Amino acid sequence: MASSLFGILIEPDTFFQKLMAGKENLVIPTFIILAGAVVGAVNGYLMGSLTAKMMGGTGFGLLGIITAATIIGTFIGIFIYWVVETAIFYLISMVFNGTGSFTRSLEVVGYGSLPQIIGHGISLIIAVVYIPRITVPQLGPESLGNPQMIANATRSLMSDPVMAQYSLITMAVSILFLLWSTYCWIYGVKHARQLSLRNAAICVGIPVLLYIIYLVGMRALAYALVGV
Repeated sequence: MASSLFGILIEPDTFFQKLMAGKENLVIPTFIILAGAVVGAVNGYLMGSLTAKMMGGTGFGLLGIITAATIIGTFIGIFIYWVVETAIFYLISMVFNGTGSFTRSLEVVGYGSLPQIIGHGISLIIAVVYIPRITVPQLGPESLGNPQMIANATRSLMSDPVMAQYSLITMAVSILFLLWSTYCWIYGVKHARQLSLRNAAICVGIPVLLYIIYLVGMRALAYALVGV
């Protein structure tokens, strides 16, 4: 099984060609996504802990609420992301008269997400190293009604050199492994929807490129809004 999954990473064209000979099966892709959801939830917990720690001095139990919301949102979000990205590839492929079921597309996208799961694991290791070193400003109960104090604390957190370096590294890791998954998805969609390599690359490449632009743009906007 391990050697078979390894084929996704280095020879996706061959892997998905062989996959098409069998029946549709979402078991392994679901476990791949589940692994990503678990690792992502831990990553979410570590990131949520920064905000929770910043708000921890308020005494209103925000630590548990923020942390729990981050974990649950991240866990569920990865499964939603799987379905949505598959739907996008599937719908675009209809322009090229693609054939093949949505379940088959869901299957290949799940398999092709393996590089991203590896990226989540690397990001988790980076988070464990960096997050304890980040200086987190503390807010008191009086800050809840003072947007300026909250904005100042957020600006201080995001301008911390360790936080800035951590954000840059994790962004680079996310994009790198997303591109690796994109490479796998192109061949998966090619076989699942019976498209040419060119058309499959368009179906997958355009939405991924737009998503990367959105990702980088939102990160830049977040820093601009807090004046960092």
